[in-house]
Amino acid sequence: MGVGDVSKRILLGRKLRSAQLGETLLPKRIALPVFASDALSSVAYAPDEIFIMLAIAGASQYVWSWKIGIAVALVMAAVIASYRQTVHAYPSGGGDYEVATVNLGRTAGMTVASALLVDYVLTVAVSISSGANYASAAIPAFQDHEATIAVVMVVLLTAMNLRGIRESGTFFAVPTYLFMFAILGMCAYGFLEMVLGTLPLAESAGLDITPKEGWEDPLTTFGLLILLARAFSSGCAALTGVEAISNGVPAFKRPKSKNAASTLLLLGLIAITMMISVITLAKQMGLKYVDPHELSRLTLNGEPVPKDYDQHAVIAQIARAIFHDFSPGFYFVVTVTGVILVLAANTAFNGFPVLGSILAKDGLAPRALGARGDRLAYSNGIVFLALMAIVLIVAFDAETTKLIQLYIVGVFVSFNLSQLGMIRHWTRALTTERDPAERRKIYRSRTINAVGLSFTAVVLVVVLLTKFLAGAWITILAMAFFFAVMKGIKKHYDNVERELAADETDKALPTRVHAIVLVSKLHKPTLRALAFAKATRPNSLEGVYVSVDEKETARLLEEWDERNTGIPLKVLHSPYREVVKPIIEYASAIRRANPRGVVAVYIPEYVVGRWWEQLLHNQTALRLKGRLLFTPGVMVTSVPYQLHSSQIAREREEREETRVRPGDLRRGRVTPPGERDDRQVPRG
Repeated sequence: MGVGDVSKRILLGRKLRSAQLGETLLPKRIALPVFASDALSSVAYAPDEIFIMLAIAGASQYVWSWKIGIAVALVMAAVIASYRQTVHAYPSGGGDYEVATVNLGRTAGMTVASALLVDYVLTVAVSISSGANYASAAIPAFQDHEATIAVVMVVLLTAMNLRGIRESGTFFAVPTYLFMFAILGMCAYGFLEMVLGTLPLAESAGLDITPKEGWEDPLTTFGLLILLARAFSSGCAALTGVEAISNGVPAFKRPKSKNAASTLLLLGLIAITMMISVITLAKQMGLKYVDPHELSRLTLNGEPVPKDYDQHAVIAQIARAIFHDFSPGFYFVVTVTGVILVLAANTAFNGFPVLGSILAKDGLAPRALGARGDRLAYSNGIVFLALMAIVLIVAFDAETTKLIQLYIVGVFVSFNLSQLGMIRHWTRALTTERDPAERRKIYRSRTINAVGLSFTAVVLVVVLLTKFLAGAWITILAMAFFFAVMKGIKKHYDNVERELAADETDKALPTRVHAIVLVSKLHKPTLRALAFAKATRPNSLEGVYVSVDEKETARLLEEWDERNTGIPLKVLHSPYREVVKPIIEYASAIRRANPRGVVAVYIPEYVVGRWWEQLLHNQTALRLKGRLLFTPGVMVTSVPYQLHSSQIAREREEREETRVRPGDLRRGRVTPPGERDDRQVPRG
């Protein structure tokens, strides 16, 4: 095992057999934190966005905060109910993409896929950037290095996911459950204090908010509608990540659809409870919160707050007030909130690779995205997502306020097309179903999806109107880019398939095979290549040597004559000391002289066992093969010669494969000695 393999095993763990795929499936208790961490973590910033938008017209508009929270909760409930129908109807893991493709056509499916791809990348970028900003606020040394911290976090998260979905899920389960416990426990204690009349005020309760320029006058009905629409669209960030479960159904244990639907329901109940509780408590505690870049609008006794004023997040202010006499409670809430913001990206790391594998299977993405890695995860998709997120983080310098403006659009595009596709799916099912009970179920499911469509359509219109100029146009451009790329990939694969389709002309044999064996020295690898080429019985066979030094050429010709191989040696003189070009030109000339014939080039190669030996051998052969592959009518055959180090490496690998590792007996990968003896000794 080379250094590269050792490093890979340390980083990723030992390989898993394809037959062990069932061992990586998730029970509901692990699936919830794996697929729901994004939607749950939105509780950490969705309330903040609602208060920021309402604060545009002053703190008096906070009276609408809980009503907007209920509106967002209603949309979330409708969407979750709709996706429960989706996971039952389409349990293969295609989610919105499969629903749109099957029921609305390829174009709609590609639109959904491009929207989801953009949304997954943004999920990682926003979540990790938010976590990096929390880290820089807690640790002064990290300030002005948020982008670097975010990139490191992405790399670590990538490494965890490359180890496999089950291992990463187990790792992420603890902080996700701690986050739920922290927020729900904090809110429960806060409501108890509210009932008892002892609910404390938030640290910002004594501040006032100056309306933004242009919003100073009393609001008209139209102005109020615009304000509420902006706050509602920002609050709908809480819905991001809901669709991930429909894309991850194959990762659930059986019964997959039932477990996925149950997880969705649990996600909805927890997320809605947490969000409404946080918004209600913040309003009751008199919290004031504005855009972090507009702190000058906060005033105390008519005077702007000091320039060094530190505005804490909504959850942090609630926790500080509720746990004012119990600081460990405050630090616990803030810490797990910061951690969950980073781990929220894990939802994308589980959804994106599965979607990429389905797109690859349909010919809309590179086929490499459909390959499972050593740990049975879609490794290429995980790495691709990480790279795209890193590019976005570096481009926006990990500024969450800029990145979040790109959010939501993609996910609501997929919501709408998915619900429309499900309505068509149920309508089609009604044309063939005759059982009254089943028809009633179909009518109920179609009604649920119709309600979901009406809700998500309104939200999409509101989001486009309120966020288009704020950055949503970048998301739409990115979606168009992915759409064009997928269309180009599909066209390429279709063209290749047409070109490779066998027909009658493929039965014709070449009229002549001209074999040439490349010669560098007259040693064992060359002699083996000559013997192998001779055994294939070509029409003509010759050795080819490129002469760059007259003395070495003369010595080789002398050795060739002494050995008397019976095979002629062709010497190609190269005055400019080029090796590859003369061979290419010679093979091309033979092919031109006999267009219906084939030129077979045999290249002797060393097989070495150590990684550093690869750098010392076969570089010319590698360049030659790369050039000859583009030469029509030329076939290339590598003739390996195993050096002693390759035998050592092979023996080491054989020992590694047969070595019994800790836990193998428990997992059933080795047979207990007593059982082996029972099979070997017949019983009388």
